[in-house]
Amino acid sequence: MTSDNTPKRARLHRMVMDKHVCPYGVKSRWLLEKSGYIVDDRWLTTREETDAFKREHKVKTTPQTFIDDKRIGGYTELRKYLGDPLPEESATSYRPVIAVFVIAALLAMAVSFHAFGSPFTVRAAEWFVSFTMAILAMLKLQDLEKFSTMFVGYDLLAQRWVPYSYAYPFLEAGAGVLMAAHALNWLSIPVALFIGGIGAASVYYAVYVQKRAIKCACVGGSSSVPLGFVSLTENLFMIGMAIWMLFNA
Repeated sequence: MTSDNTPKRARLHRMVMDKHVCPYGVKSRWLLEKSGYIVDDRWLTTREETDAFKREHKVKTTPQTFIDDKRIGGYTELRKYLGDPLPEESATSYRPVIAVFVIAALLAMAVSFHAFGSPFTVRAAEWFVSFTMAILAMLKLQDLEKFSTMFVGYDLLAQRWVPYSYAYPFLEAGAGVLMAAHALNWLSIPVALFIGGIGAASVYYAVYVQKRAIKCACVGGSSSVPLGFVSLTENLFMIGMAIWMLFNA
C-alpha cells in the first residue's frame, strides 16, 4: 500500500503459450507480488500477439512491466527498479567456491556420521578434501573447452603443453575419487602431488610475482572467482592430502 492507502498496481505482459512459458515472466510476477503489488497479469498466448506487442511498444523482448502506466522494462530492469539489481556478469563472486566447500564438508560429515557415529573424524577431513577435488573437477568438466582456455592463461605447464589443460580435470577427479576410497595410493598420491604442485606454483607466480588480476578456472571456465587465495588453497589441499596419505599409507 502507498502512503495514502492506495494499493500498488502493476501491469505485466508476458509470454504464456502451450509449449512455452517465459521463466522471466513468472519471476517478474513473483517479484511484483513479493513487493506488494497487485498484478494485472496479461498473457501473450501466440507468437503473432507477442510480435504485435513488441512493435506497439517498440521493445525487443518480453516480459514487460508497467507501473503507473510507465514502462519499467524486462526482468533485469524490474529488479533494478525494485532495488535488487542483478550483479554484473563480470562481477567478482566467491559464491561458487563457498558452495563447493560447504557441500563437500557437509557430505564428508554425513558419511562420517553414518560410518563412525560422529561427523568429526579424521576420515571426515580426508573425505572433505577428496570430495572437494571431485566436485571442482566436475564443474570444470561441464565445459572443458572454456576451462581449458581460461586455464592456459595462467598455468605454467598448460602454456607449454596445451593437452595438459584438457587432462587436468580428469586427473583431479580421478585422484579425488581414489583418495576418498583409499584405493590405488601409488597412483592417486603422485597425481595429486604433481597437479597440486604445478598449480600452486602457477597461481603464486601469476598473482604474487606478475601481479595479474585474472579469473580463476577452479570452478570452471565461466566463473567470476578471481585467481588468488582460493585457487592456491585448492592446490595446497591436494598437496597436503597427498602428503598425509603418503605418511599414513
